[in-house]
Amino acid sequence: MAAIVYQYDKRSGLTYAYESVSYWDPAKKQSRAKRNLIGRVDKGTGEIIPTDGRGRKKENNTPIPAKRGAIPATDIARSFYGATYMLDSVGDKLGITADLKSCFPDTYKQMLSIAYYLIMEDNNPLFRFEKWSILHKHPYGKDIPSQRSSELFASITESAKEKFFQLQGKRRTEKEFWAYDTTSISSHSELLRQVQYGKNKEEDKLPQINLALVFGETSNLPFYYRKLAGNIPDSKTVKNLLADLDLLGFSKVKLVMDRGFYSEENINLLYKNHVKFLISAKMSLGFIKKEVDTIYDNFRTFENFNEKYELYSCTVPVEWNFVQERPYKGDIIQESRRIYLHLYFNIDKAAEDEKNFDRNLITLRHELESGKRIPEHENQYAKYFITKTTPKRGVQVTVKEDVVKKSKRYYGFFALLSNETMDSIMALEIYRNKDVVEKAFGNLKERLNMRRMLVSSEQSLDGKLFVEFISLIYLSYIKKQMQEQNLYKSYTLQGVIDKLDVIECFEHPGQELRVGELLEKQKALYNALGVELPSSL
Repeated sequence: MAAIVYQYDKRSGLTYAYESVSYWDPAKKQSRAKRNLIGRVDKGTGEIIPTDGRGRKKENNTPIPAKRGAIPATDIARSFYGATYMLDSVGDKLGITADLKSCFPDTYKQMLSIAYYLIMEDNNPLFRFEKWSILHKHPYGKDIPSQRSSELFASITESAKEKFFQLQGKRRTEKEFWAYDTTSISSHSELLRQVQYGKNKEEDKLPQINLALVFGETSNLPFYYRKLAGNIPDSKTVKNLLADLDLLGFSKVKLVMDRGFYSEENINLLYKNHVKFLISAKMSLGFIKKEVDTIYDNFRTFENFNEKYELYSCTVPVEWNFVQERPYKGDIIQESRRIYLHLYFNIDKAAEDEKNFDRNLITLRHELESGKRIPEHENQYAKYFITKTTPKRGVQVTVKEDVVKKSKRYYGFFALLSNETMDSIMALEIYRNKDVVEKAFGNLKERLNMRRMLVSSEQSLDGKLFVEFISLIYLSYIKKQMQEQNLYKSYTLQGVIDKLDVIECFEHPGQELRVGELLEKQKALYNALGVELPSSL
């Protein structure tokens, strides 16, 4: 049995009409009902107006060409507009809208609407888009059902994505360092080819894909990403990164990377491609330990102490043995290149590491003396202890003092390598700024609901990753503005969005779009975000 049910939405002030169909549930042995949205109720006439083509009208799948300026309203509507207006303005400012339109002329509005939804509806799945679409004014202006979103994701081609990266990359600061890093995204799917078991950075035991991201340290904006198989180590990705950047027209760049990307092969590649770099390196490397040993006794002096970061530092120029194989000539080039070794010592970190090391030695010695040896610790037993067993005295355990002293020698030290002239503190500040990538990965996984992939096809995965990347550009800009304007003292990111989201707009056929009242705090937020105040279009 079917009936019309009316429901009032307090937030929007609108009444919606639903077709309610009753049916008998044999499992629960009770009557239940299914509701389908028909439309919203006109306050004056009481007429039910179909909403965005849903209900009894079939949706028109033909893409509508984009028009400049305001599109005349065809229906009386009241929608939430303040937050989507802000995103419209940011998209215009960063060139996202123009670049997407250039690369995806038929579908860019759908991409923008999904990106807006992902940003505004924290951690909400895409199947809830319909409700958000009803309440908000957004670029596409209509619902995007699950089937349509899947088709949209599948339509995003590699050539169009590459063109977008080129356009966005040209808008970035040319002389800034670009931070490069990878993260792992777990997946339950067994159908995706690149989902593999690898080193999961969040200790998740599921198979994964890896995602590589390039982020501007000055602009605080991303412009490039690449999907990788889950079992690819970081050090194996640099060669393809350089090739991709070269194809995009960015061959002479500056990269900052953590020590997972360090290898002799990669340093030689960076030199070969004339790329400036700043990279962390392990203290266990022979040439680094050699340089530390040379300055060890005179390193911790007040001249080398930095009060701001509370550590000791210095820069040592060293020679790098550059090697380049030339298969086309059948020879190998070997020559010396200048590289700068930036050394740092944190006395607090050294003390903490030493305490943890000593605690571990106590545990290991207890295991030996009690006879409760753990197989996984056998290498440590052999490295740090001499064990003797006699009939009278039982197990006798002696610590190898020289080995222990040698192990502790480099505690508190860490090293950076660069091929560009700079002092150790500048290098440290540039390297620490790479945490913009860490924060970006956090945004993708938490706010944009990418901690675990739920797609089941390669095309859907590739397309969804691209739209998530678009969302990340917006989020990165907003967070940077909030940081620079000290908005985090009073707001969270969601708080800013919610504060603006309540601003309404009114549409009437033949009339200009009209924006609702603005509070002073809302005006202040727009100004802080670098957005002009909304007005009638």
